[in-house]
Amino acid sequence: MTLAHKTTVGILWKFSELLSRSGIQMIVTLLLARFLLPEDFGLLAMMTVFLAVAAMLMESGFRQALIRMRTVTQKDCNTAFYANLALGSIAYVLLFISAPFIAHFYNEPRLVLLIRTAGAGVLINAFQLVQSVLLSRELDFKAQLKASLPAVTISGVVAVVLAYMGAGVWALIIQILLAALITTILLWILQGWRPTLAIDFSSLWRMYNFGYKLFLADLSNTIFLNLYFVVIAKIFTAAIAGYYFFAARIRDMVLNQLVASIQVVTYPALSIMQDDDIRLKSAYRKIVCVTTFLLFPAMLMLAALAEPLFDCLLPPEWHPAVLYLQLLCLAGVLYPLHVINLNIITVKGRSGLFLYLEIIRKVMFVVILVVSIRFGIFGVLVGQIINSVLAYIPNSYFTNRLIDYTVCEQLADFMPGLILAFLVAMACYSASHLVEWSPFLKLLVFALSSCLLYVGLAHLFGLQAYTIAREVLLSRNSGKEHSCEN
Repeated sequence: MTLAHKTTVGILWKFSELLSRSGIQMIVTLLLARFLLPEDFGLLAMMTVFLAVAAMLMESGFRQALIRMRTVTQKDCNTAFYANLALGSIAYVLLFISAPFIAHFYNEPRLVLLIRTAGAGVLINAFQLVQSVLLSRELDFKAQLKASLPAVTISGVVAVVLAYMGAGVWALIIQILLAALITTILLWILQGWRPTLAIDFSSLWRMYNFGYKLFLADLSNTIFLNLYFVVIAKIFTAAIAGYYFFAARIRDMVLNQLVASIQVVTYPALSIMQDDDIRLKSAYRKIVCVTTFLLFPAMLMLAALAEPLFDCLLPPEWHPAVLYLQLLCLAGVLYPLHVINLNIITVKGRSGLFLYLEIIRKVMFVVILVVSIRFGIFGVLVGQIINSVLAYIPNSYFTNRLIDYTVCEQLADFMPGLILAFLVAMACYSASHLVEWSPFLKLLVFALSSCLLYVGLAHLFGLQAYTIAREVLLSRNSGKEHSCEN
């Protein structure tokens, strides 16, 4: 099987994995919301940034470094494995020690035991990193589906049962730990690699030298993205933090899964063509078209139908989160373009530039947050939309510098789809408020009709993104090879 065909198959399997997992997670999250209070999700929101930082410390850029290596030896894998175990242990110890200080910061004593328990998930995940990387290098996302799907299903069912029995926030903690444990066990079963004692310190240095800059950039990105949880939980109430966390979780189930299905597959595949700027630009233009064609309507339709979604599936105490979700969806519309532009920098091996760009974006982030927090929680949400738009400028500038993918070319690739998705979403939002139907009927009718209208108009107007997406699917169904670089 050629690289082109493996990439196409990999994208489809990864998309299937993330779509299935996202669907199950959304169902589980909505069920949990029926039995848990906003304050329970607020407690998890208080821990999120610290758990995320610990996870980043455990990986420390070794995942990207190992994927990018042209050839990987047993010693390389051993070195990454033991490095991640050591870093995971350090991360957990730091979480354990800092738990009382975090609890004091929020004036929430329950956080001590919650953080010390949930932090064990970081150490569990350290055992699966190499297996996951090797499967990604092989573009074997079918095996990853076999590991992740049972994990998210079993952990979700257990969490819902515990929530129903009155376990409160502990249902969410058990879900995190159980998902990590099951995924790790299944990856060890499905991927045959096993560590030996031989390590290579020169390999450690090479991976560290490439990965630490990405780690610092990803660390700053993780801290700043989760800083909203810290600020909101500290300044506002636990209930408001719970509304925000829940809305962000629903949004990210759609947003992150669609983007990751493309990014995770294309990064190892396109790393192979990193020295051919013409092929790389052609490949990324098609990735931009396909990703935005899928994501724009998903985000905007989720915002348009947020109210009937909450009315249909959630108790009344969660309804204040509707506006949170709508504004967060608008802030997430440009997210795939940020990811794709930054991914180009990583593929080209410019980790220093990646870090420099992150510093610029974070300074802008802080300024907007400081200004927007004065206008309350909705000021913070609108500030995220502004930040997303402004952050696109430096991201696209450096993409132009590296592979001559200009801003005008990017706008030409994604703006038609964005305009079409916005018009369809506005029509759906307006129509849903004009009819006196049940929430379930509104969801069913307007979701289906909007999808058909979006695809139909894309076909009628001959949108380039629609044509490319259709070609990829048709080439897969007909068994033909289709390259993202053709």
